[in-house]
Amino acid sequence: MSKKKPAFKISDTLRAYLIEYDREESIPLSYEDMKRWSDSLPVIDANGNDTLWRSVMYPQMDQEEIFNGLREIYALLKTDGDTSIINHLKISRIEYCLFGNSNPFRIKIVNMINDNHDYFYIKKADASRVYGLELEHILSPNRMSYIVDGNTLVEDHIAGIPGDVFMESYMENSNFYPVGMAKEFVKFNERCFIMLLGDMRSYNYVVDVTPDFDKEQYRARTIDFDQLCYEGRKNFYKPQFYKENMKIVQFCMETLTPETVFQYQHEERTLMKKRYHVARTRLTNLLNSMHDDVLSTDAKRDSLKKELNEYHLTDKFSNCETMGQVLRLHLDLMLGKPKPKKPDVLATYKV
Repeated sequence: MSKKKPAFKISDTLRAYLIEYDREESIPLSYEDMKRWSDSLPVIDANGNDTLWRSVMYPQMDQEEIFNGLREIYALLKTDGDTSIINHLKISRIEYCLFGNSNPFRIKIVNMINDNHDYFYIKKADASRVYGLELEHILSPNRMSYIVDGNTLVEDHIAGIPGDVFMESYMENSNFYPVGMAKEFVKFNERCFIMLLGDMRSYNYVVDVTPDFDKEQYRARTIDFDQLCYEGRKNFYKPQFYKENMKIVQFCMETLTPETVFQYQHEERTLMKKRYHVARTRLTNLLNSMHDDVLSTDAKRDSLKKELNEYHLTDKFSNCETMGQVLRLHLDLMLGKPKPKKPDVLATYKV
């Protein structure tokens, strides 16, 4: 799989879509402004390991401008620009990521009244990532909050336990509900494949844990959308094939039968199909803007077309000229799969 994906420019049609659906806003700082830091320190985790994030510091003459701009951006993200909420907020820490495609800045913002804190991110805008955020917002059970301005992308924090940490420690927790997590991973795997969202290694998604009255509920949520419709292999869009997820894949194989896996896959496709129908106009506009965009290389596109032709037992993908056209056809075929065969004998109930 590609180690470093190039950033793709946001096209005029995607920009028009973002404006129409209030995703485009004018913000006081750009990604380039954030790079004016003068010094940095490594961020070390609780076990003494380097996280590959750097805590950055700005020159005194720039710091006030940067901090005020970040508070205004947070107000835009959370309250549609109502700046009356920012007087009691302070910027506690700014960290810069040394790896990944988007090299994000992570901003920690603190409420001085009650010491509650929150995070948001500033990244380089990339068409692949923006399309991924929108598809996640429309087709998944998760709502996404973000802002685009020129070549700058602002994203809200997605809360949860990182997948690698979850597998390392949380699965040994006494409250852990094995069947619930196995079911969710199957559904997550199906969502990623339907949306052609790749690179879902364990550190690129989080697990949101919700206590319920009798057991815990789990939701796997992607936090990395850079590899949408980029790779040329079908299996790169299925989290089950990454060695980093092997522990949970093995666990799913031991916990679930093939019949229940098929059931959960069908459940997820049904839910996504319902969301598709609810937001049909919006999704159609998004796919129209994606139709002619360059989101990968010709070699990767042709390779994926061949594999999807074999998977869907068709030759329709051969006519696709862009990854946007491949995704539109793949969505139609995946969400249009026939319902499971009904049983010949209906249940009867006796008094």
